[in-house]
Amino acid sequence: MRAVIPYKKTKAKSRLSSVLTREEREDFVETMLMDVVSTISSAGIENINILTTPSNGIPDELDVNVAISEHGLNEAINSYLEKISEPVLIIMADLPLVKPQHITEIINSKQDVVIVPGKGGGTNILYIKNPEQFTVKYHGSSFLTHCNTANKNLLTVKIYDSFLASTDIDEPQDMVEILLHGQGLARIYIEKKFEIDESRGRLKLKYQ
Repeated sequence: MRAVIPYKKTKAKSRLSSVLTREEREDFVETMLMDVVSTISSAGIENINILTTPSNGIPDELDVNVAISEHGLNEAINSYLEKISEPVLIIMADLPLVKPQHITEIINSKQDVVIVPGKGGGTNILYIKNPEQFTVKYHGSSFLTHCNTANKNLLTVKIYDSFLASTDIDEPQDMVEILLHGQGLARIYIEKKFEIDESRGRLKLKYQ
């Protein structure tokens, strides 16, 4: 059993550029990565791999293996899957609200594949018992794509429905959810810069 986290730091999260500078965005994605690693480790997964490119630095304090690839996301992950023969959890690095309980429930599933959908049809987490039977295709409606891939390969599928696990942080409004539900380093980082504006209808961010 292992976990792999695709990770991009350099010029990350451009959709947050209206509220965070490039340097701040890079610092922020690093805190989210550290939260995700902490969650996975707390769930009992010891073999944790960060899949990244040479330009992305990994915090020294993280006890993880680093796999370097020059390829794009799909080719990098599929190449990684070809080299392993044990169950693997693929989890995105921008999921600071995921809790150890979610990970435990996912990896203890009896199904061949567990898919955690993200907003807008994406895929936040994939658990694959037999990597040699599966290829990934992220971007676009990857949730439907991964469901179809599993069905074509006659693999049983579980859709793991969780608000916290489905909340990836891409837009400024997503950061409100960190202030509401977060408990880790990402929340500490955001709290230094923002607070919640309760003055009008839906909660929004405002600068401190």
